[in-house]
Amino acid sequence: MPTIHILPHPELCPQGATIQAPAGTSICEALLDNHIQIEHACDMSCACTTCHVVVRKGLESLNEPEETEEDLLDRAWGLEPQSRLGCQAFLAQQDITVDIPRYTINHARENH
Repeated sequence: MPTIHILPHPELCPQGATIQAPAGTSICEALLDNHIQIEHACDMSCACTTCHVVVRKGLESLNEPEETEEDLLDRAWGLEPQSRLGCQAFLAQQDITVDIPRYTINHARENH
């Protein structure tokens, strides 16, 4: 089972975290299942960029992004070459390290 190392985020996980999730699970699902409340305004339907993450290690092990994801990423805050939408990036067998950007395109978080 692959391990996800989450770098510290001032609101979502100030100390960082290390979690495990089965291969085939999206990064977004894995974080939510482990009580790391990453935004996902479109309910993980690849229609927004609120679950944007930067994969610092292990990017090559994830599935290739599809055109819809690549188009949406152009609108993500803090876009980097290793950026993925958490709802579209699925784990393989390799461990990864992710950084959750501090901001999203949302002006306010839902459910708060």
